[in-house]
Amino acid sequence: MFDFIIDYYPMLLKGTGITILLALLTVVSGTLIGILISILRFNNKGIIGKLLNKLADAYIAFFRGTPLMIQLFIFWFGIPQLCGIRLKPVGFIPAEFIVGAIALAINSGAYVTEIFRAGIQAVEVGQMEAGRSLGLSERQTLKHIILPQAIKNVLPALGNEFVVIIKESAIVSVIGLADLMYNADKVTAATFNAFGVYIVAALIYFLLTSGCSKLVTIFERRLQQDA
Repeated sequence: MFDFIIDYYPMLLKGTGITILLALLTVVSGTLIGILISILRFNNKGIIGKLLNKLADAYIAFFRGTPLMIQLFIFWFGIPQLCGIRLKPVGFIPAEFIVGAIALAINSGAYVTEIFRAGIQAVEVGQMEAGRSLGLSERQTLKHIILPQAIKNVLPALGNEFVVIIKESAIVSVIGLADLMYNADKVTAATFNAFGVYIVAALIYFLLTSGCSKLVTIFERRLQQDA
């Protein structure tokens, strides 16, 4: 049942590497997007601030309220057709990887924004007043006092988001990116051994997500010790 591994393990390993790289890039990009939008929503003074808040709310509502597959298809099929362009690889990076990373990062950013919003709100209101009393501006207080505490608050949720991204990244196989899921499908087609192949793929995903969860737990404990 599992003898296919001898012949096809390089393909599965290559797909696993692409899955890990895609997940890492997505989490980093999504976290940056989430932090940026959280800061914009935190500073809601004036007409521009209120307008940015409305745009941020619309962004979050759309990308949290629609299926990821539809979002991926919009980036892969819809936007190129609308703009009359043909997607091409950038150097050695396939177009499928670029589009998949963008779609996943923007989707993840919507969730991370809400995670950071909750983390910022969990910081005591007096922290802002303390920072201002020390002569710091609102932006400096947010950067040096509020955000570091918020990051500690949201670390478990960010770790969970990484686990979710590793699993959801399998959806990029539908646009032809040779990740773990795509290569598992190719191995299945070549061996007609669906059960064995998908069991191995599931175990690989499980190892990735459980390993990620343990790393986040270790990192969280170190932060608590340094606090």
